[in-house]
Amino acid sequence: MVEVKDLSFHYGEGGFTLALPELTIATGEKVAFVGPSGSGKTTLVYLIAGILEPDAGTVTVGGTKLAGMGDAGRRNFRISNIGFIFQEFELLDYLTTVENVMLPYLVNSSLVLDATVRESARELLDSVGLCDMFDRKPEQLSHGERQRVAVCRALITKPKIIVADEPTGNLDPENKASILDIIADQVTQRDATLIVVTHDHSLLERFDRTIDLGRAAGGECST
Repeated sequence: MVEVKDLSFHYGEGGFTLALPELTIATGEKVAFVGPSGSGKTTLVYLIAGILEPDAGTVTVGGTKLAGMGDAGRRNFRISNIGFIFQEFELLDYLTTVENVMLPYLVNSSLVLDATVRESARELLDSVGLCDMFDRKPEQLSHGERQRVAVCRALITKPKIIVADEPTGNLDPENKASILDIIADQVTQRDATLIVVTHDHSLLERFDRTIDLGRAAGGECST
């Protein structure tokens, strides 16, 4: 599902550098990226999702090479094929909870918004305990509630790959377990691939494989 070859990326002159010779993540695999802050976990998932473009090397997702697609092409590919759960949620303040969940259908003309999608959005919100908050705006939600909305938005397109940057970082233990169960169930039902960035080592037993990006010095990665 994901293939990385001879990847390198750096932030500005003298800034952080990420180097990864090779990485393969199979369809249906559940993988956790761990490592200290600054080791490149978020950078790597941004590259896999096409949010960032590498300086060299290739990133292939589901048989599609992201390099050379341009910003708009990578964005449309991501919206249609990758469910991304951002660390800062990236909810739109002027949209209601259910509208934020349906956002991929509002911004990508290749996705058709219909009654089935609207019902799916409500069912997802119901499954994470937000059944009475369909019409609330993000400012009316707690931090943990906004995080659950972000999870639902990532699942709404039934993607074949789900990428999550600290999806449980601000949840209490009960809700943390619930969110992970929801994500895992969706992944299993669709034979999808799951990539999660986490600092919480208590979660690692839920994954098929753990990749430590902090083993090598200087911001470079090793698997």
